[in-house]
Amino acid sequence: MADVIEVGAARGDAPPPAAGAARRGTSADRAKRATPYLFLAPYLILFGIFGLLPIVLGLWLSVHQWDFQLPNRPFVGLDNYTDLFSSDSAVYADWWQSVRATAIFTVLSVPLLVVIPLGLALLLNRSFPGRTFFRAIYFAPYVLGVAVIGLLWRFLLDANLGLVNSLLGAVGLPADTPWVTDVPWAWVSLVGVTVWWTSGFNAVIYLAGLQDIPAELYEAAKVDGASAWERFRHVTLPGLRPVLLFVITTTVLASANVFGQSFLITQGAPGTETRSVVWFIVEEGLRDNDAGRAAAMSIVFALMLAVVSIANFRLFRYRED
Repeated sequence: MADVIEVGAARGDAPPPAAGAARRGTSADRAKRATPYLFLAPYLILFGIFGLLPIVLGLWLSVHQWDFQLPNRPFVGLDNYTDLFSSDSAVYADWWQSVRATAIFTVLSVPLLVVIPLGLALLLNRSFPGRTFFRAIYFAPYVLGVAVIGLLWRFLLDANLGLVNSLLGAVGLPADTPWVTDVPWAWVSLVGVTVWWTSGFNAVIYLAGLQDIPAELYEAAKVDGASAWERFRHVTLPGLRPVLLFVITTTVLASANVFGQSFLITQGAPGTETRSVVWFIVEEGLRDNDAGRAAAMSIVFALMLAVVSIANFRLFRYRED
């Protein structure tokens, strides 16, 4: 045996690792694999508490008749869901009216909130005196809360005492326009105020995307004789495609979740014409104490938005050339 050990040593063969060293190596490997999850743990915990838990609770509420004022909350299965699609249910008409109002607002506001900020970003991306000042001016309304915006424009657009009608009357235009009490003026008010309020945010996103497009591409296009429109079409838009996807998706979701503007500016008028889905869900769950049906509405509405978002991603998805 001693001869074997001496021969192995002469050949330079390392002795087999001890059992303790093997265990230490295994523990080190496990710690190394666990390190990424330790960094993710704070986010995962917060996401579980404020993301997954509300979803699970919402699903549980949606299959019960959940009244906060009653001790018993019976299981009703899918009745809260079928009521939304049954024409003889008590909430069918109001639910689809709110869906219609939300769809109208989204269809009217999203194109403006995509195109107008892009134009502003193209202008603000140029070099001219006072560029930083104008960037701040266009973004300034976005820092105001929806309560401030809603109350401010409610008074400005008042048909009798509002400043807007006073200014229109001063220049010889009709001074009795019902901006917040009749259609289509109520939609004009809601969309106009929202575009004025949130365009600055999208413009900043576009501006960041424009600054990431290499200047060499524009120079090469100019050398090739490309016009301003051709440079915009073949250089700017392809370079902004990921940004466009982000802007369109977030704008659609934000517009579909409108609540404060209609609640404060038009107050749903005329009648419930401008009452949004989120507003109706809040009324159903908190005013009428039917949290189960409100949860079912929330889930159905979330599925609608998921379908729209998936379609948007498929339409504007970015491909590497």
